[in-house]
Amino acid sequence: MSDQKQNQTDQDKLLEELEEVYETDYELGQDNVTWMGLDLHNPVFVVSAVLILLFVILSLIFPEQSNSMLGSTRVWIGENFDWLFLSAGNFFVLFCLILIVLPVGSIRLGGDEAKPEFSIMSWFAMLFAAGMGIGLMFWSVAEPVGYFTEWFGTPLGIAGGTEESKTAALGATMYHWGLHPWAIYGVVALSLAFFSYNKGLPLTIRSCFYPLLGDRVWGWMGDVIDTLAVLATIFGLATSLGLGAQQAAGGIDFLFGIPSGLLSQTLIIAGVTTVALISVLRGIEGGVKLLSNLNMLLALALLMFVMFAGGLLAFAGNLGQTVSGYAQYVLPLSNPVGREDDVFYHSWTIFFWAWWIAWSPFVGMFIARVSYGRTVREFLTAVLIVPVVVSTVWMSAFGGSGVDQAREGIGALGAEGITDSSLALFQMLQSMPMTSITSFLAIVLVLVFFVTSSDSGSLVIDSITSGGKIDAPVPQRVFWVMAEGLIAAVLLAVGGAAALNALQAGSVSTGLPFAIVLLLMCVSLIKGLTHERKLLSLQGKR
Repeated sequence: MSDQKQNQTDQDKLLEELEEVYETDYELGQDNVTWMGLDLHNPVFVVSAVLILLFVILSLIFPEQSNSMLGSTRVWIGENFDWLFLSAGNFFVLFCLILIVLPVGSIRLGGDEAKPEFSIMSWFAMLFAAGMGIGLMFWSVAEPVGYFTEWFGTPLGIAGGTEESKTAALGATMYHWGLHPWAIYGVVALSLAFFSYNKGLPLTIRSCFYPLLGDRVWGWMGDVIDTLAVLATIFGLATSLGLGAQQAAGGIDFLFGIPSGLLSQTLIIAGVTTVALISVLRGIEGGVKLLSNLNMLLALALLMFVMFAGGLLAFAGNLGQTVSGYAQYVLPLSNPVGREDDVFYHSWTIFFWAWWIAWSPFVGMFIARVSYGRTVREFLTAVLIVPVVVSTVWMSAFGGSGVDQAREGIGALGAEGITDSSLALFQMLQSMPMTSITSFLAIVLVLVFFVTSSDSGSLVIDSITSGGKIDAPVPQRVFWVMAEGLIAAVLLAVGGAAALNALQAGSVSTGLPFAIVLLLMCVSLIKGLTHERKLLSLQGKR
């Protein structure tokens, strides 16, 4: 046999071996149980639902003990695993940036012939609205003003009220909303999209670990991974929905004088959950896509108003200060060793990192669902870079205006600083023209973001708990929409006056185990992308 024929035979053999690596006997839905019209993945749905309902029941029966346990758990995690959260966040950023420049960046999700299902603008609107919509509304003013006035603790121990502290406040806020959270989302989203669209595995978290576990992912190991994903998602969502309810209730109180207590917040959660239910039944095209596009239009209108009302020159200065502050402080804030800003570090950075990790299964799977046909490089560039640019502009307009008011003694922020984080946005708008109109627009925007997050999350959890199916029965969608609203309401009720702490504690507690899951996911993704690159090379496509 000639050397040329031998080489061709060897290549054919290697190609056959590579193609067999992801062959599995598992079929979508083979572990599912049909019961009363439901299509349940056994045991993920049952275990997740029982644990969630058990949490709700025990929290309502023993509210004080539950609040105490949540608080102590958060403190324990912060004191013992702060280094893990911070180091993992740094790793995810580097990991995504490296993938963008590596040759695997040319791999297309779904294969070389795959075409994107959504336009660039609709795609971006959906991933951004699902990613951090409510959070940006809630914290865009409260966070930088809180750091500047020392109400939330100060980043790196920099004394508040100075020009340096303004730069640090804006930079630290962008640190929490910039590259790190979107890198976390990017890892999960890319893993899910790649293993589903390119390797033909179910669209569920366990599939991302096939290179490490093989067919064992369809057994108890995969059940544990998917159950952790459901719990992390439900508590991450509940945190956001609780924040949204607090802010919407605060805005309604601010505008109409209706008390913003627990009753108002619970009624808001009930109302929005009902709208989310309608949206989730309509699916991505008729519900989520429509609401996401509406979100972006409303958000753009409010953003442009704040930029012009606060003064374009002032905005330009704040934008430069935000960018320079982010660049100046991103490395010191990323260092877990020898920190002296204990209150800021544990109360905010660790909370945000846990929150993003808890949100990552939900946001990651949703982004994966709408990202078919994009290359790895295009995908990560959009997911990692574009939202950071938009967040920088948003924080510069809203946060910069809030800090300027606090510094110059203008309005409620200038007189009292942060008295209630849910009111900070409305207090900032109060010192600008057309307060009633813009405040009402802000309330509507919070509620629409609220609905978008809820229905997107329900579709995702429904997919996980049905074994990767995207067309699970209607009653299952109803169950998860209601479960999200119920947990948000319970966390608010259990927390009482310290409801924000209860929301944060729930998110941190579920974020810890999933941080380890995400680190292992990176290893699995590298193995999968390397395999795909070799396969395409042997097929003559690269």
